[in-house]
Amino acid sequence: MWPIDRPPQWVGRGQELATLRAGVEALRRDEGAVVWVEGEPGIGKSSLVVEALAGVSELGWDIGWGFADQLAERLPLSVMQDCLRVRPSSPDPRRAHAAGLLRSQRLGLFADGDASVNGVEVLMSLAEELCAAAPTVMVIDDLQWADDASLLVWHQLAASIDQLRLLLIATCRPTPRRPEVQQVRAAVVRRGGAVITLGPLPETDVAALVTAMVGAPPGDALRRLTARAAGNPLYVRELVDALVREQAVEIRPTAEVSVAREQLSASLTAVLSDRLSSVPAETARMLRTAALLGGRFAVTDLAVVLRRPVSDLADGLQEAVAAGILVGSGPELAFRHLLIQQALYGSMPAALRTALHAEAARELAVAGADALSVAQQLSAANQPGEGWARTWLIESAPALVIRAPQLAADLLRRELDETPADEEALDGLAASLVWALFAAGSYAEAARRASRALPVMTDPVRRAETYSVLARAQASAGDYDEAITTVRQALASTDLPRTWQARMLALLAMLERAGTGDLDAADVTARRALTVAEEVGDVFATAHALTDLWLSHGVRRDHAAALDYVERALRVLGDDAGHADLRSYALEVRIFTLQNLDRWPEAELTLHHAREFAQRSGSPDRSTWVTAAVLRYWLGQWDDALAELSSDEGDDVPALTATFLRERWAALLVHGVAALIAGRRDQRATAGQHLRLGLALPVQAVGDRENQDFLVASHALALEQSGETRQAMLRLAAMLPRRDGEMTLTHQWLPDLVRLALAAGDRQMAQAAAQACQAEAAAETRPARAAAASLRCRGLLRSDPGPLRNAVAHYRSAGPAVELPAALEDLAVVLAEHGRSDEARVTLHEAVGLYDGLQAAWDIRRADSRLRPYGIRRGVRSRRAPRATSGWEALTPTEVRIATMVAGGAATPDIARGMFLSRRTVQTHISHILTKLGAKGRVDIVREALRQGISA
Repeated sequence: MWPIDRPPQWVGRGQELATLRAGVEALRRDEGAVVWVEGEPGIGKSSLVVEALAGVSELGWDIGWGFADQLAERLPLSVMQDCLRVRPSSPDPRRAHAAGLLRSQRLGLFADGDASVNGVEVLMSLAEELCAAAPTVMVIDDLQWADDASLLVWHQLAASIDQLRLLLIATCRPTPRRPEVQQVRAAVVRRGGAVITLGPLPETDVAALVTAMVGAPPGDALRRLTARAAGNPLYVRELVDALVREQAVEIRPTAEVSVAREQLSASLTAVLSDRLSSVPAETARMLRTAALLGGRFAVTDLAVVLRRPVSDLADGLQEAVAAGILVGSGPELAFRHLLIQQALYGSMPAALRTALHAEAARELAVAGADALSVAQQLSAANQPGEGWARTWLIESAPALVIRAPQLAADLLRRELDETPADEEALDGLAASLVWALFAAGSYAEAARRASRALPVMTDPVRRAETYSVLARAQASAGDYDEAITTVRQALASTDLPRTWQARMLALLAMLERAGTGDLDAADVTARRALTVAEEVGDVFATAHALTDLWLSHGVRRDHAAALDYVERALRVLGDDAGHADLRSYALEVRIFTLQNLDRWPEAELTLHHAREFAQRSGSPDRSTWVTAAVLRYWLGQWDDALAELSSDEGDDVPALTATFLRERWAALLVHGVAALIAGRRDQRATAGQHLRLGLALPVQAVGDRENQDFLVASHALALEQSGETRQAMLRLAAMLPRRDGEMTLTHQWLPDLVRLALAAGDRQMAQAAAQACQAEAAAETRPARAAAASLRCRGLLRSDPGPLRNAVAHYRSAGPAVELPAALEDLAVVLAEHGRSDEARVTLHEAVGLYDGLQAAWDIRRADSRLRPYGIRRGVRSRRAPRATSGWEALTPTEVRIATMVAGGAATPDIARGMFLSRRTVQTHISHILTKLGAKGRVDIVREALRQGISA
């Protein structure tokens, strides 16, 4: 049954209805469609959708309908979870799997990590499983109140609509509309989705609606009355229904109303509340209580709040359904229109509502209801100070903080402010509040609250937890000195538990490296942490200490020792998903270290292992995709790198998605890698867009500075392309001064700095860059990437082909692939300087051939221009035919493999699992395939694969 009623009368809206039904017809053809319906409350948005979908349920399609309200805005993904409720029993194994996935995730959806990452991925995978199993319709009512994470899921589904058998519909009010909602709407318009704007019904349609309701055209008095509805069909229906219920309409033969009835209140709330007069008083009281639970409610929750068995409520609920006040909505009931619930809610005095919310919260808590249900009632009650509430908040805080950190922080803050200083619950409330504020990103308030609470805390464990969060909040705000002081204060506590001593020492080692840059001190602290952690058997502290030692040895360029430490950490963590974040971090840094050792195949294999573990353990893939993009950049797999970032020419990284990218270091890399690839491909508009977004990001923490090198390199490239060679040199030279303890690798950019400095006539800068590269190479305990880069710098500076030949030989044998053409280009220039034109020409041809494989149009132009002064040109015959940009021939090897899997019937999650890619990366690849093939959907991919002789 629909979550709202299908009006028995339907007039007007023919064009709008046709637009929605076009989406239904597209879904019949297994094509996806997006429709955005907007208009004021009661204007008929939901009714229009219901009318358009009439008969769809008979087709065996999955239909999900969720609606948001103001209470849901702080509950991550609540709306999308409601929308994705599916039938658990189905002969289709994919549909059954999707149902099982949702059942298994509903309570533990945010059990490991924040909702914006883990939950989004789970629900996106679920939606794709459903669409693979059957055509699917998803409707979100009142999207303006959806939480940000639900908005992100809706946005991502809309962005990949050409890959899904999905009709995605949103209804939304025009105002108020927060920026995130505006961004989603703009993306729908940009991608060609349908936008329907509903205005008031014209007078003729209002008359037709009244005629359909009462069986006769309205007379003058009734017309004047219904004109007060200003063309709002809901208001028209409620006005006329109220008149009919009270037998105030006479057929003469037109439908007329008495003069007294003409004076009926124009208040919509009054008219809607009047609907209660059609049900017994006891049912009306029950409905007012139900209004406290929101627009949709579980009957079991209503029974708990009323302290009555469900069987006692059955008759009253049936009466409410018959009266058109309630409708069925899956396993729950919903008010026929949200305005009815709001009218009933608003008809109660504020004091009464507050008391009822407080009572409902307690009853639900005693019954063991879901934490979010209780929290919503506590929030609405706004009556802190109850002893039971304090106890419940402390017990429920861990789950509540993970699922809805802002709501948890609001409740805990309110309760703590009303708690006496001598209250036993003070420590638990304070520690929970500090953690909630930190989880919500309110670092300054978290630090203030922790500093205020610590002097009066008596529980050693709670105090240790609070010290830890305080230090992390200070570090997150960039105040490492304060964070170090905080940890040392914690370690000075005589009652600090040994487990927390190990964890604090591991945290201190990390902060010392980032804050003071004193690697020796950080090493000593990390080894102390490791000793204590191993003594107490704490896996987390042990692995944390080992990754601290990895970091300090990596900064020293002792990559072999660093690799040993991270591999020890991985052995300690094992396959236990209990510390999934730390294990993911260890795998990612292992990839980084293997890159520095020029062990590229092992780095790729580790990436597969990281993703296989995430799939097997159900852990979210928070940042592996960023690590993968960097790896694929150096391997020369640029199309795959862009797919990891979901970024390509003409496709920006949506601002909405960026709000969920909490780690600034990752955002810096996203924009840096994308901008550099676009710049080298001479796609300057795209490069400029990423540069603007990336350069606008504040760089504060050490992790930010260490990951801005791609952004700096792409900025220098943009300056060089604009003819500002000296400014490009100075921009790249900004990398040279490296703070103590920083991991930043400069050697990979220094050959370009030497080249730019020589072009700008600044030999002193060229020498400084070459010396810096030599120093970094000398620090390597096992010569690898920095040593090869140093050879390039030396060869360029001295115009000596010998070192450059050695660099070329290194890149041929060890990689990375992206450095080989650059080294060949430098060698060609130096050979030309020595008059070896034939050898220079052959070398240039090889470099250009490799650049062509990368589609690095700018590099080709630069290489040609550097050799042109020496009379060396490739000639027409040596120029390759343009690479195909459309058709099967334009597909990359990865895209061919994915297209083959699509032809075999694999859904996006299946492909992601099989290829060890993220789901989002697969979506991006499929989007590229569709564009290159000029296809509308997966069916077209299958047809083209068959034409290519690939059997499904």
